[in-house]
Amino acid sequence: MHFDEITSSPRVARVSVLGGLTIEWNGAVLTDEINRSLKLWNVLAYLIIHRDQPVPQSEFIEQFWPGEHGANPTNALKTLLYRIRVLLESVFGSDIQPILSLRGSYCWNKAIPCDLDIDHFDLLYAQASKLSSPVQERMTLYEQLIELYRGDFLPKLANQTWVVSISARYHNLFLQAVKDYAVLLEDAQRYEDMAVVCTRAGAFDLLDEDLHILMIRALLRQGKDAAALRHYEDTCDMLYKNLGARPSAELQALYSEIMAVEQELETDLTLIQKDLTETANRPGAFFCEYGFFREAYRLEARRATRSGASVHIALLTVALPDGGTPPLKALNATMDQVQEVLVGNLRRGDVVARYSAAQYVLMLPAANFEDTQSVLDRTIAAFYRQHRRSYLKLTAKIRAVE
Repeated sequence: MHFDEITSSPRVARVSVLGGLTIEWNGAVLTDEINRSLKLWNVLAYLIIHRDQPVPQSEFIEQFWPGEHGANPTNALKTLLYRIRVLLESVFGSDIQPILSLRGSYCWNKAIPCDLDIDHFDLLYAQASKLSSPVQERMTLYEQLIELYRGDFLPKLANQTWVVSISARYHNLFLQAVKDYAVLLEDAQRYEDMAVVCTRAGAFDLLDEDLHILMIRALLRQGKDAAALRHYEDTCDMLYKNLGARPSAELQALYSEIMAVEQELETDLTLIQKDLTETANRPGAFFCEYGFFREAYRLEARRATRSGASVHIALLTVALPDGGTPPLKALNATMDQVQEVLVGNLRRGDVVARYSAAQYVLMLPAANFEDTQSVLDRTIAAFYRQHRRSYLKLTAKIRAVE
């Protein structure tokens, strides 16, 4: 049964905390969208979450007025609870007291039972996670769970100490549920639904690499190869710029799968040659994904073995003057500048790829060690000329292709 479909009894308060605090009682609704102090919503939410037992006054003061002593925090708590009671009258009326005062503590009135969305979430997750249950039943439960998750736990209070761990728990459970459900959808060949679910989850966590892997697989299974490639490239760029992380082996393997997808049958060789020529006519060095660079390296290594030609690779690293890794904000801006200089200053036959958050890997065919060193020296000098204010250091290492 959906949380929204539960009949609201006049003696049961429906409370949502995923995506924001909402209290509904007998048709009347109170939401934290109303402009009140965060501390007011903080104390009210704390009381509801801990509704099964009285909360000592000292616990409130320690939680919400840390480091303060004497009468001021006590009076501030009493004043705040008075304001909360007045606010709750708009929902429960003046005849019902949702918050009770006990000896040295406060508690939610147990005569007003709360039906919380997170309780339904926990139940749905426990049922959907049972591998022994029928697949279709698990999929239905996951669908309901994902629909129930309207956002992180109390997002307006996300910086509060007591909220952080609870929010992280439900956030992680939600992501795991999405991933498990996406795999079931993939097994059922429901690839469009798989993409929709991944897109929805991505709105809550843009940096989860596993979600992007599932999304790329969903696009590939639909035959949307170009969209899969764009998503792969965007994901790699995002990981570099936000986490300073290289794509995982699983994500890189997907690139190979994208490249291996057969193209539509084309019988006109002129059209194929035209497409290849337009690609080849791009000026400057060839910039590509690391997965493509790896294949190009293997091809050049084979060619060099047959012909005896000299081919070198280089690793260009951006670092702080002391050799440390720069902060991401400065690093991202500099890496974009370095890429522009590399593409503009290297030859059209040279190949460049991003290797890590702070490194580019280069391949220079038909160049001996001295020529390669000279090219890199000129390129690094060109960077410093164009970006005189940069305090970061560029270093290069060179090796012959084996």
